[in-house]
Parts: sequence; structure tokens; C-alpha cells
Amino acid sequence: MKAALPDPLGWLSHSPAYDVKGKTVLVTGAGQGIGLELVTILRGRGAQVVVVDIDEAAARRTAHELGAGAHGIGGDVADRARMEEVITEVVEKFGHLDVVVANAGVTPVPATIRTMDPADFDRVMSINLTGVFNTVHPALDHIVRSRGHVVLVSSCAAFAPGMGGSPYMVSKAAVEQLGRALRVELGASGATAGIAYFGVVETSMTHDMLDADDLGRKINDLLPWPLNVRITAEHAARTIADGIGRRAARTIAPSGWQPYSLLRGAINTVLDRRLAADSTVHELVRAIERRR
Repeated sequence: MKAALPDPLGWLSHSPAYDVKGKTVLVTGAGQGIGLELVTILRGRGAQVVVVDIDEAAARRTAHELGAGAHGIGGDVADRARMEEVITEVVEKFGHLDVVVANAGVTPVPATIRTMDPADFDRVMSINLTGVFNTVHPALDHIVRSRGHVVLVSSCAAFAPGMGGSPYMVSKAAVEQLGRALRVELGASGATAGIAYFGVVETSMTHDMLDADDLGRKINDLLPWPLNVRITAEHAARTIADGIGRRAARTIAPSGWQPYSLLRGAINTVLDRRLAADSTVHELVRAIERRR
């Protein structure tokens, strides 16, 4: 008999299969990028999908294109009262809510902590962290009732160095902790929660941050292989969809980030020290600060 592989973070162990056919799945930030690809995949697997986006026209257009069984709603995840209304509307329309994917997120204007506009920090937190809470909290009674599943979209940025864009990394690290707490808290109810981590995904947000100008490209060039490997939004979305199907506690893509995630405690101690002493990083930080 083969010995079981060690699985300290739960990469290999999952709950029983979860079929989304006939289930009602709500996805935020679903008017474009990963969210758009995800609702398309889930609708193809038989789920009733709720497309939520701050751009109401995009949400309704996407739902229209997906046809019967899709519903588009405009909603700003930073608006707590509005998200409560969204959840109420979904349950009134479909009678139940089974899966929630808190996907909406933004990136900050590149800046150091010393030079950033505090309002930009608050904006990122209000969407990436508080927006996740605002999405999930009013849905949880329904998720428990249906013994459903929740996905919080974090990022590999949660455990990567954050110079020049710390609000994003801070928010995603906090989302990771929120997801871990939720997974444990839902355990007794039969419902589950998972965290999705991605490296660099080819979306408009990524292009705005890393490809739009010379500074962004320099930031991108600091990423070593395999951390600089990019995946498509469809790849990321399929990872989430497959994770829902097995009630995964964690999903991560691309796979090159898995060793970093598992060994982050040791790696980051060395990496932070090296980056703090690196002349290339020093010049990049100075370039970011000159922009403010």
C-alpha cells in the first residue's frame, strides 16, 4: 500500500463532488475578464448564473448573450446596502442562492507607501477587501441553507513582495485570511468555502498595470520564471469552476506558484532581504516616487 502524500495546506484533499447544474451562482466583476469567462463556463455546465458588475450595461449585455438562465445586475461591491439588495433580488428571482464567487477587484496607481495618495489605498481596500465582505456576508444564510459553496478570489500577490503596489497585496492577503476563517466557520453547516490564487492573468487590468508604459514593464521584468508566466482569463476561470466542482479549499494557477506558496515563509525571508538591497529595485522605487 502506498503511503499518503503529505498535504499540509489541503492541495490534494477535497470535499465530495459538487455539481453546479441547476444551482444558482452569483459572480461579481462578471462583465469582463475572469468573471465573464467564469459565468460563461458555469452556464455551459448548467448553472443559473447571476452576472454582477459595477457596469450595469455590461452585466445585462453578458446575461443577454448567455440567454435563459442568466441574469444581469448592476452593483458596486463597495456599496454595502446595494449588495444586500442584489442578494435579495437574486433569491426572490431564483428562489435560492447556492454559490457566490467574490471576484471583483482593482489595482492601485503605482506608488510607494510614503508617496501614495491615501484615497487610493482606501479605494483599493473598499473594493478588494470590504467589497468581498459586502458580497459574501448577506449571502451566507442562503449558502448555509443550500449547503453551497463560496469562492473568494485572492491572488498570488498575497504572498509576493508588494513594493510599488502594496494596497493590492495587502488586500489580497487579507482576503486569504477571510477565506480561511470562512472555510472553518462553515464546516459544521455542510457548506464550504475556498480561495482562488492567480499569478499574472491576461486581463485589461494587468495590461494597464504592467504593459501600458515603461515603468510597468520594468516592474514586470523583476518577476523571475516561473512567476512571470501569464495565463488567460479563461484558464483562470476554468480553475475556479473546476474548484467549485470539488469544493476545493484552494486553487492556484499557474502551477509554478505552488512551490512558492508552500514555502513562502522561508522564501520571503530571503527574498525581502535581497530586494531591499538590490540596486535595480532601488532605482525602480525612485522612478515610482518621481511620478508622484
